[in-house]
Amino acid sequence: MSIWGSIIGGGAGYALGGPLGALLGLAAGHAVGRALRKSPADAQAEKNLAFTIAAVALAAKMAKADGAVCAREKAAFARLFHFDPAERANVERVFDLASRSTVGFESYARQVAGLFDKGAPALEELLDCLFHIATADHAVTEAELAYLADVARHLGLDEATYRAVRANHLGPEADDPYAILGVAPGADPETIKRAWRELARTHHPDALTGQGMPAEFVALAEKRLAKINAAYEKLKARA
Repeated sequence: MSIWGSIIGGGAGYALGGPLGALLGLAAGHAVGRALRKSPADAQAEKNLAFTIAAVALAAKMAKADGAVCAREKAAFARLFHFDPAERANVERVFDLASRSTVGFESYARQVAGLFDKGAPALEELLDCLFHIATADHAVTEAELAYLADVARHLGLDEATYRAVRANHLGPEADDPYAILGVAPGADPETIKRAWRELARTHHPDALTGQGMPAEFVALAEKRLAKINAAYEKLKARA
């Protein structure tokens, strides 16, 4: 099932407040955030809706971080987030509004971070998606890197996590197994093994599926897990 559903019509029934609710309200053409007593099912639906809108908004601002949204970045967004053709206009409306909004990305990142435990895998996968968009035009600018580092901070992700995600996508560190596992060069075998076990557990697709994360994020997690396992095997062979 697509992660989008009917984000405008369906989302209007939930009490999504804050800056993400305001953005959804602009896209829907009316206010959608309001105080309601929600059942657990409604609360989960609201969480999923907020996560989806945050992904669109942060992706839009990622694409605009260097001054302009290019066609490759929009195409990368469409590849990562599969939506029903009937929803294209709704998704693009949210994307375009977010890229033009005067509301800072910080408020979107903080709101979605507040829905999860600190350092939750879903937040790391969201940052990973933003890196995919940043690298779509094969030229990541300093402005984009600054944006990504700030997003990571407002999502509550630590420096080691940020470096590990960055290492999956950029520069000379991209194939550095130490950077991928988030350990210092020359770390002892037990430290490396602990880091690998923790990352493998955190990014295992089954764990994300169990949290109700969209299929698109689970697919990216599978690729991430493959890199984590390869990095561990490379360091284990050196021991």
